[in-house]
Amino acid sequence: MMGIIKVENIRVYAYHGCLEEETIIGSYYRVDVSVRACLAKSAKTDALADTVDYVTLNAIVVEEMNIPSKLLESVVQRIIDRIFGTCKEVEWASVSVSKLNPPIGGDVEKVTVILDQNRV
Repeated sequence: MMGIIKVENIRVYAYHGCLEEETIIGSYYRVDVSVRACLAKSAKTDALADTVDYVTLNAIVVEEMNIPSKLLESVVQRIIDRIFGTCKEVEWASVSVSKLNPPIGGDVEKVTVILDQNRV
């Protein structure tokens, strides 16, 4: 039985961007993670060891968001790579990172990069 586990609206303050000010001042970000894994065993055993721990997913996001990058694409790929490296049950992952109130000279709520990837 395949299922999806989502951790949504993870809010972090980080220092990503190509502009020097962005790496000094920082800004707020929203991260959403979805992973697909077989949940049949955990549905029967009711054991955390038999599923993808969403606490681990959140920790991966927080740790990777703390590493400054110029591009959100790099941050998103690092998060996906860490998920696959840490959570062996995950067969597919989708991660979106949104920079809230980006400094692009207009009234823009957010910019978002979304990547999804199957385990290879």
